[in-house]
Amino acid sequence: MSQGTTFTQHITSLGSKDANIPASLLVSVANACKLIAKQVEQGALAGIIGSAGSGNVQGETQQKLDIISNDILLEACGKDATLAGMASEEMETIFPANKNGSFLLLFDPLDGSSNIDVNVSIGTIFSILKKKTAGDLTEKDFLQAGVDQVASGYVVYGPQTTLVYTTGQGVHMFTLDHETGEFLLIKENIQISPDTKEFAINMSNMRHWDQPVKRYVDECLAGVEGTRQKDFNMRWIASMVADVHRILCRGGVFMYPWDKRDPSKPGKLRLMYEANPMSFLIEQAGGASVNGKERIMTLPAEKLHQRVSVVLGSKNEVDLIQKYHQA
Repeated sequence: MSQGTTFTQHITSLGSKDANIPASLLVSVANACKLIAKQVEQGALAGIIGSAGSGNVQGETQQKLDIISNDILLEACGKDATLAGMASEEMETIFPANKNGSFLLLFDPLDGSSNIDVNVSIGTIFSILKKKTAGDLTEKDFLQAGVDQVASGYVVYGPQTTLVYTTGQGVHMFTLDHETGEFLLIKENIQISPDTKEFAINMSNMRHWDQPVKRYVDECLAGVEGTRQKDFNMRWIASMVADVHRILCRGGVFMYPWDKRDPSKPGKLRLMYEANPMSFLIEQAGGASVNGKERIMTLPAEKLHQRVSVVLGSKNEVDLIQKYHQA
């Protein structure tokens, strides 16, 4: 397809050739994200900046825009006839939609919400699964491994509003044209360079890291004088969407590893709402994604709000970090 093709044209064309592609649901997600983008742009003018005074299922403080974005997605996507139900990082349990629906939608309605008040890029992450069982919808229907995803993607609300998605046929990128209200194709079949000189990690947690992560970061910081024999730059936005978007655009590695502050938790990020959908995108673009030792996409899903460590991005760097963990 040519640059400038609308997202609706792009995905409808694919869906007409493959019934397993959730075309209408993806269009519904894109339309919901247009509405969220409008809210983000208004910010304080719409009175949506700041804490909502409530907490989500994980006990984290919710921002007003977290709740608004969640409600927009529920409302806009719940009308889609192909959707059986939804699950959200902001909700404790599942949200049934249409009894005859064949797809399941999982989403983080507003990733990086700590950045809302300071006008730094935030985003929406989504994952789509096929409902495999007949009968009433249950939480078990959602507990599928990352390899079972039929689509995933995100929308980043930054200087441009950009949608990136995959259905297992490459990674494609669209930018919202505010004059026409359409997401227009700007890049097809994105590929990540296997090598990089950039890494993203929250350095303030260094004292809590496990030894393999310390070893990798120390080698990066040693620069040309160290064993890696090249200088690295560090990037950290505190918004997974923004960090992954940078990696898809120019390579790099993103790390949110296990640390010793709460040894009982395998990681900070959510497997179903963040790690799996981003891993699908990264792998489709030629990168790799692991929890340290294992491929994230093959990890068994045991509960809706399961946490996991994440290392993803340029394949050669991820492979090296995995090697350090396995040593």
